[in-house]
Amino acid sequence: MDFARVLADGVVLRPVQRSDAVALAAAFQANRVHLAPWEPVRSEEFYTALGQRAAIARRLEDLDSGTALPLVLVDDENVVGLLTLRSIVRGAFQNAHVGYWIDRRAQGAGLMTAAVGAAVGIARDDLGLHRLEAATLVHNTASQRVLEKNGFESYGTARAYLQIAGQWQDHRMFQRIL
Repeated sequence: MDFARVLADGVVLRPVQRSDAVALAAAFQANRVHLAPWEPVRSEEFYTALGQRAAIARRLEDLDSGTALPLVLVDDENVVGLLTLRSIVRGAFQNAHVGYWIDRRAQGAGLMTAAVGAAVGIARDDLGLHRLEAATLVHNTASQRVLEKNGFESYGTARAYLQIAGQWQDHRMFQRIL
């Protein structure tokens, strides 16, 4: 299936490729401070092309097994974000978890809102999923707005849900029935 979608200003949402390692490393390096409060603590190797080659290999294994769809947002040759449908469960559940980040320089322009909207369409129309879920830190109002603009509804708070920035933190839980 062709999962590529053109978003605003020529930015393309497409499946991650092995050749994205250098661009992903550069994007993570450029956004290291920006992303630190929102992500797990990362090893130094994670920010290198070698580290990203290993991460991409894992993402592609998940893609091949049908448990994830890792997508990058690309502007020319630059990665400006990452969006993943992961923990895809089939059978009676037909569910996936949505996770994403956007380059600090691209925030506030509606790009991630468009990317999540495209991912909702892919999940429904191409993958045949019934439900998407997402979790945001309780104070991440920008990410919550992205989800709400795409029809997600909050359904509760998960205490100490994920270890982010070195601490177990509460998350607001969201879902969208497709």
